[in-house]
Amino acid sequence: MPRQRLSRLMPPSTGKIRLVPQRIWWISWVLVVALAAGCEAPERSGLTQRLSIATGGTGGVYYPYGGGIAKVISSSLPDVEATAEVTAGTVDNLKFIANRAADIGFALADSLDDASSGRGAFAEFGAVPVRALAVLYDNYNHVVTSDDSGIESVNDLEGRVVSTGAPGSGTEISAFRILEAAGVDPDTDFQRQSLGAAQSVDALKDGKIDAFFWSGGIPTGALLDLATTPGLTIRLIETEALLSTMQERYGPEVYHLATIPVSTYPGMQGAIQTVAVANVLVVHESMDVEMARRITEALFVSHDELAAIHPMAARLSLETAVTGSPVSFHDGAVTYYREQRVWSEGR
Repeated sequence: MPRQRLSRLMPPSTGKIRLVPQRIWWISWVLVVALAAGCEAPERSGLTQRLSIATGGTGGVYYPYGGGIAKVISSSLPDVEATAEVTAGTVDNLKFIANRAADIGFALADSLDDASSGRGAFAEFGAVPVRALAVLYDNYNHVVTSDDSGIESVNDLEGRVVSTGAPGSGTEISAFRILEAAGVDPDTDFQRQSLGAAQSVDALKDGKIDAFFWSGGIPTGALLDLATTPGLTIRLIETEALLSTMQERYGPEVYHLATIPVSTYPGMQGAIQTVAVANVLVVHESMDVEMARRITEALFVSHDELAAIHPMAARLSLETAVTGSPVSFHDGAVTYYREQRVWSEGR
């Protein structure tokens, strides 16, 4: 149910009113007519529906992107106010959607696939009744260390102190699957920390960890901060060799290869080939069809405004928005894509 704040129509009266008996029926009739004719429309127009957008940590892409989406929804949809919320990331976002604690959420395709089937991190929680609005952009799996660490591959993480991402995040799931494909056990082969992007950057700067995983868009703000730290040169580790194993285990539609260009972060020695996974904007399956259509429309009508907030938002297009989701699209989103003639029936 939409969360609405309703003002009290009439406060209780503290005075006494005396009515002449024969006029009671006439006054009552007049009041009923007046209420029916004049009160219903103003009350409806005054309602504000509040939408919560579950994003991620402040050091990643989800939060600023989600703030941009909240802004365009609030400015584009009359009587709707949207707010971006800081969260641990994908897994928690999907649970918030299921519990109706959030209305819209960012989710990685691998976690989304698990959520819709009730497996992996959702085995005990249960399947999440979620639908897609749009495929937004790719998340690039970063394995980050410093140039003087001596770490050159995922296998070199053995015996080190490594952060695998915040608990309840998509980064954690991707990290575990990358390590699994490399034959590295995060519980026994290294000392594991569970930190978000910003916290991982601080820990690496302070020498408290040797490396960390991060799944996000490029450039990620926290990593830019790391790469511009005096006396530290960033190194990203390639994961291309692990892709085929991950595709065999989890499906070719979930993971694919992508390139982090050499110009992405200062100090990079060359382009990095890494495992990528799509980001999907999702809602509960029971969201009102017209509301879902209007939200989807706002993403594209305000595309330039979103792109000015973060470079990853510029990658959204009508053609790419409908490809790469492991779950079905919401009927409201489908309605909009049909209107734009980019929806293929039977998708």
